[in-house]
Amino acid sequence: MIVTIALPLLVGGGAIALIWTKRVGFGAALLLFIAGFETAGTGLSGPVNQLLAAAISAISHHG
Repeated sequence: MIVTIALPLLVGGGAIALIWTKRVGFGAALLLFIAGFETAGTGLSGPVNQLLAAAISAISHHG
């Protein structure tokens, strides 16, 4: 029997585990979770890509 788990679910679980063990803060875990959607190419990857592009644009034009 083969069991499959979606990558965003797996990365999200890993982020929760890292927060629970106090290895990382909430912000770092959130970035890890967003990266999971980015690499998985799910339906949310489009909005996440736009959000990341807007954030990068805002940071690069801040000055």
